[in-house]
Amino acid sequence: MKRILFPFFFVVTMMLIAVPSYSQTTTQSEDSARVKTREQMRVLLDKVGPAIKVAFRQSQKQPFNFVGLLKDGLTNADSLEIVIGITANQTIGFRIFPHYNGAYVNVDKVKNNVGLMRQLLRLSDQAFLYWGADQSGDIFAGYTFTLESGFPEAALTIVLRSIANLDPFVGQMKPNIDGSSAPPK
Repeated sequence: MKRILFPFFFVVTMMLIAVPSYSQTTTQSEDSARVKTREQMRVLLDKVGPAIKVAFRQSQKQPFNFVGLLKDGLTNADSLEIVIGITANQTIGFRIFPHYNGAYVNVDKVKNNVGLMRQLLRLSDQAFLYWGADQSGDIFAGYTFTLESGFPEAALTIVLRSIANLDPFVGQMKPNIDGSSAPPK
């Protein structure tokens, strides 16, 4: 019995020693993949940003986020704030926050919040980008990419070029935001 116990104890001990080094290597690999994705995104934004008239910068608070502001060519929103995040779980997330009358559109501060939320749900079904609200109630349009098949440069470019198309939706939301009439379609 003593002969069997020693090899078992040895194997279990070796497994416990090996597990931390495996998880540390996995974390380093995930971090390097995330950094690589961030740098690929930086190159893409440097190329596509000027074409859509947005200067993107890396966030000071979150080093895996890029932020840009679209102002040109909008008739309904003051601007569209674009936040692009490279996550630790192999995704790239877009969040585009419309600014209207000098502020974010917040579901708790609009004239008809139930109407706005219903409208956001309908738009999520009809539009290219989905609509939602963050934890503070600020509304955004979003899109999420998975990186399982590599860096989707062409698809990311399409989303970047589509952001300006969100402006008419802000116009449609005006009756729910401030009670004004929506622009003609």
